[in-house]
Amino acid sequence: MKRFVTPILALALFVVALVAIPLPRTDAQAGLISSLYTRMQRNQQTLKSLSADISMDKYNSQIRDSDKFYGTVKYIPVGGKSAFVRLEWTSPQHEILAVANGAYVFYRPRLGQAIYGNTSQVKSAKDNDVLALLNMSTTQLKTRFNDLQDVREENLWGGVATTHFKAVPKNAASYNYIEVWVDASGMPVQTKMVEKNNDSTTVRLTNVSKNQTIDKGIFELKLDSNVKKVKG
Repeated sequence: MKRFVTPILALALFVVALVAIPLPRTDAQAGLISSLYTRMQRNQQTLKSLSADISMDKYNSQIRDSDKFYGTVKYIPVGGKSAFVRLEWTSPQHEILAVANGAYVFYRPRLGQAIYGNTSQVKSAKDNDVLALLNMSTTQLKTRFNDLQDVREENLWGGVATTHFKAVPKNAASYNYIEVWVDASGMPVQTKMVEKNNDSTTVRLTNVSKNQTIDKGIFELKLDSNVKKVKG
């Protein structure tokens, strides 16, 4: 299950950014934070679907090196635990994670193997807190995180203008903090999770297309009978 953590983690970091994170006001940054809150709230309320290219950089602080992953993601938000997600890595290896109605299928073509399970039952001692963000409500987010820190304007590579903020969990977690970069439309286009050992995972969305029709059939993987099925 260790390799399964990689695509699930990217998915978790992606989806947490799509949730309307509560933005506390401060006297010094009241205008910036208020604008950020309004944009994120509007984006969440109007987002019906999303398609984008996705990249992930997993940095190992001990050896000062990174593993890089590239692929595509398609997302349809649905209330509760019923969101539809298809995360397909094309490099360095072909892997597909499909999530629908709280169930997932993780297909590894090179191994001829598909792992099936329920998202609520995914367990990983290292990443469990991040996975919990998949379906976290606004009330839960307010309970989990302290007031936002380091709220500022920042341009990402490619000239994308964003507002950046840092969120630190109130209680003990497997990571130190997460960072989020939100574009002018209120769409979170980059997230970064920094672990306690200073390893980090950065996920970036590019070529974002919102509110286009997505065939829900792509979230149901139709696999050959010779694919080995494993219960997750």
